[in-house]
Amino acid sequence: MLRGGGDLCLYALPFVSREERAVLFSHRPKQSEAISAKEIAAKWNLKYQECASDAEIPNECDIYVITGCGILSQECLKGKKVLNAHPGIIPNSRGLDSFKWAILEDRPLGVTLHYINKEVDSGEIVAVMPTQVYESDTLHTLARRHYENEIALIANFKYHLQNPSNPYDEIPQMQSTKRMKPIEEKEMMNHFEAYKQKWQCNE
Repeated sequence: MLRGGGDLCLYALPFVSREERAVLFSHRPKQSEAISAKEIAAKWNLKYQECASDAEIPNECDIYVITGCGILSQECLKGKKVLNAHPGIIPNSRGLDSFKWAILEDRPLGVTLHYINKEVDSGEIVAVMPTQVYESDTLHTLARRHYENEIALIANFKYHLQNPSNPYDEIPQMQSTKRMKPIEEKEMMNHFEAYKQKWQCNE
């Protein structure tokens, strides 16, 4: 979170372990296998405050940046400007498993920095970073690059607020997606080579 003087403060909500899902391809690292937010804050001398619920996050920052959580309550969002990095190109790729759905449905791949509002993945767009696709990519290398782009976008949010960019400002809006089922995952994996041929960068 960015406060008035430009200093950062980290508000931490309780970690809630999600039920393990059976997937054919895991495109994101497990949140449970990570360094704690408290340790990271101590390393970088950041103010750190644990909150029992999102309603306890004080309204004292100019900008709030989500770095991993579920859906925030309307009580939490009220009066706050909250940025999120979504792993899809909004409004063309909204909802869950955006990386996988983009491949299955032949959509361009990218990450969107946007403000949160009441609707899912539909707030004002700040920046879109395309994820390059290469001929030698595997699903694993492409998923890793896509995730790294998401981290880079959120880590450099101040730059993007000052230099907004969206190469996909006329992309069509699509319905929000749900978790991909194993049968759809299998189709996605079988379609990957054709997807690469269509979307690989030629620069």
